[in-house]
Amino acid sequence: MGEVAVLFRVYAEEGKEESVRKEIADRLKPKGSQLEDVAFGIKTIKVLFVHDDSTGSSAIEEQIRKIPGVKEVEIVEEGLT
Repeated sequence: MGEVAVLFRVYAEEGKEESVRKEIADRLKPKGSQLEDVAFGIKTIKVLFVHDDSTGSSAIEEQIRKIPGVKEVEIVEEGLT
């Protein structure tokens, strides 16, 4: 079986970007994450996960959505590694 890399963009409540990023790292153990300046002081969190291709990315997305302070989650890129 192969592995799938998924890059999520997470929108957090204003001022909670760093705490949401830390919570994602502590709970879900992604391969990496970083804050990204979008425009006019708006920041998003990019989070990279690598998982077995037998499991779907939607389970990870749902876990991210459950973290307090998360407003929206979207998949930016997804592909086999």
